[in-house]
Amino acid sequence: MDHIDHLKLIRGGIIEPNGVWADLGSGGGAFTLALADLVTDQAQIYSIDRDASILKQQHDAMRHQFPTRNITYQTADFTQKLDLPPLDGLIMANSLHFVRNKPPVLELVRGYLKPGAPLIIVEYNTDKGNTWVPFPFSFETWRTMANKNGFKDTRQLHMRSSRFLDAIYSAVSIPV
Repeated sequence: MDHIDHLKLIRGGIIEPNGVWADLGSGGGAFTLALADLVTDQAQIYSIDRDASILKQQHDAMRHQFPTRNITYQTADFTQKLDLPPLDGLIMANSLHFVRNKPPVLELVRGYLKPGAPLIIVEYNTDKGNTWVPFPFSFETWRTMANKNGFKDTRQLHMRSSRFLDAIYSAVSIPV
């Protein structure tokens, strides 16, 4: 996938381009960069990952591609309580599939979001994991999981084929 694919996957969920956003489990920053491309200079982005060295690489890429964006990098585990302001939106792209017990994490995530603010999920469209993607969930499984964990109005944003696990989708859900 390239930057255009990342944009297509999250574009439909960006409601507030001037708001406060977070990317949990941001890794190398592919979706953080896409988010930076879709928001304005007035927006604030929090990029959170456990790996400080990958956040440094992400910082360098961001400074090169989007030098005027306001990004805060936090080295932290998103499965634990984070110090974040109320968010206008949140992205979890290929990060929640590393979590076996998702309900406690979704409770934390719901608590970070302002009323009506979107949670954008990007995930492989399968319910069968492997060594690299241990706990993925299909869109239909996400719709059920989101509903059981305090989210509503779940809809698919985009789907594309993938060489890895057949397809990848994006979805948006709103906290109840």
